[in-house]
Amino acid sequence: MEKTRIAVIGLGGIAQLVHLPILSKMNHVEITAVSDIQKSKLESIKSKYGISKGYSNYKELLENEDIDAVVITTPTNTHAQIAVDCLKAKKHLLIEKPIAPSYKEAKLINDTAKKNKRLVMVGMNLRFRPDAMLIKSLINSGEFGDLFYVNCGWIRKQSSDEKWFLKKSESGGGVLIDLGIVLLDLAIWLLDYPPIKTISVQTFSQRTKSVEDSAVGFIRFKNSSVLNFEVSWSLHSEHDSFNLSAFGSEGTAHLNPLKAYRRVESTRIDYTPPQAGNPKHLFKKSFENEINHFIGAVRGINPLLSSSEDALVRMKLLEGIYKSAELNKEIEF
Repeated sequence: MEKTRIAVIGLGGIAQLVHLPILSKMNHVEITAVSDIQKSKLESIKSKYGISKGYSNYKELLENEDIDAVVITTPTNTHAQIAVDCLKAKKHLLIEKPIAPSYKEAKLINDTAKKNKRLVMVGMNLRFRPDAMLIKSLINSGEFGDLFYVNCGWIRKQSSDEKWFLKKSESGGGVLIDLGIVLLDLAIWLLDYPPIKTISVQTFSQRTKSVEDSAVGFIRFKNSSVLNFEVSWSLHSEHDSFNLSAFGSEGTAHLNPLKAYRRVESTRIDYTPPQAGNPKHLFKKSFENEINHFIGAVRGINPLLSSSEDALVRMKLLEGIYKSAELNKEIEF
């Protein structure tokens, strides 16, 4: 079977720590070329992974290389232009989250993908964690009954030290567009995408200027279920923490650590596996599953999840979240 030919545009931290190591170990994938504006980084990556072609201008890559798909891991404000150029060149895309800094640019990407009949997947890796996938399968089989409340949070240090990361004009926002969007994607995916009724969010900027570094929010859905969340780069904590609890009419599930129970009269059935896995392994596995899923979709093996169509809905939600914070009140969605 022919290998899927991949190019990676943007060789920053996420590409070096996640995408390149995983792609390089996949037997049915060939990293055909890489692109980055820093030539020294290009040479280093090419040498490390035995990649023959490197370009400081991604447009030259698109013109000269015969590839099937592109992974975009550049700063957020560059996503739309690069994505549109790749799609017009008939390449499938995996874009690191968020898809773009705004709904308007996200829509441009999605519209261009439709017009050129190409796949665009957005890297929402949390839903590809093995423990999250197990909980989703239990929810789908009705083990917890009807979900009515999800409580979740993610507190960790700032994800990047790059200057663009804290400039709203380049990043699109702060901790909400960094951690919040992927955490909310996971929670709403578990809830099976109920229509949103209202949003109430408060943001804080304790150590930042143009973007928020903490946010607390509450979302009501039209089916009466609710979602409570908190995300932060600045809340004092000795350790990074990620957690989610989903409460249903018949049972409860928790992530990190994984625990799952179903109530049966006066007792309960415990679905918790003997070994739930350590957080570092689950984090790595989430990206491996995500990238494998993308390659499978490109090869026509599986349908695409976490598409640009999905991302549009998340970006619309994000706009509502920022509007609620700006107006300092609950808003209708």
